[in-house]
Amino acid sequence: MKIGIVGLGLIGGSMAKSIQSKTAHTVYGADLNPEVLAMARMTGAIRGELNGETLKECDFILLAIRPVAAIRWAETHADQISGNTILVDLCGVKRVVVEAIAPLAKANGFRYIGGHPMAGKEVAGFTNSSAHLYEGASMILTPDPGTDLPTLEKVQDLFLSIGFTKMTFTTPEEHDRVIAYTSQLAHITSSAYVKSPEAIRQYGFSAGSFRDMTRVARLDEDMWAELFMENLDFLTEQVDLLVENLSTYQRALHEADKERLRELLKEGREYKERAGGR
Repeated sequence: MKIGIVGLGLIGGSMAKSIQSKTAHTVYGADLNPEVLAMARMTGAIRGELNGETLKECDFILLAIRPVAAIRWAETHADQISGNTILVDLCGVKRVVVEAIAPLAKANGFRYIGGHPMAGKEVAGFTNSSAHLYEGASMILTPDPGTDLPTLEKVQDLFLSIGFTKMTFTTPEEHDRVIAYTSQLAHITSSAYVKSPEAIRQYGFSAGSFRDMTRVARLDEDMWAELFMENLDFLTEQVDLLVENLSTYQRALHEADKERLRELLKEGREYKERAGGR
């Protein structure tokens, strides 16, 4: 198959490297940075450039760019996409993207499924991409009720072939609701946590807990601010709940209430155990 990838950063670059190293498919790439495009060709991550000619030949197109850019790309190129092509966006939010692209697919006769690879790093860019990024990871897909089984099977086969071991099917709304907690809240919490004055005095005093809490504070603020704005309702609920939960610990500490603090910690441990210990 011929696969076009739009955006060759961490996610798109890793897709390209994974497909080229683990399958016999041909990858074409597009990126706004000509240096990235040249590097991708020199390293063998892509066979050539995704342009007006190669776009028409693609069996798959993967949009590995931010939500607003993904929507804009689909609006600009929808009439150039073949009816045999499957378009999958890889954005971190789904409702706003699916609502915009699904009607374009229907109007122009190509197939479309929303997607979100549950893998990443705290650093971005093609130079940090890896052919091993998706090994053992989960791929979330948000097909609409009219998506036919052969299309789903084709999409699933592609992602399983590059290392994903779990396919999760859900709705765009459910995706955004859960991802607000599992991903977006974690990034906000890490960003806030690292702002303590002690963060710059922690050398020699920190171990795994500090690394785990601060790792994702090294984020791309432009990208994450966009993702947060596109998921304001669900994310705001999660932030409000976290603040409410933290206030109970705060009161116990201010009141030097050891028994209440112990109860809160016990509740947290039990919640973690019910969640599967992961």
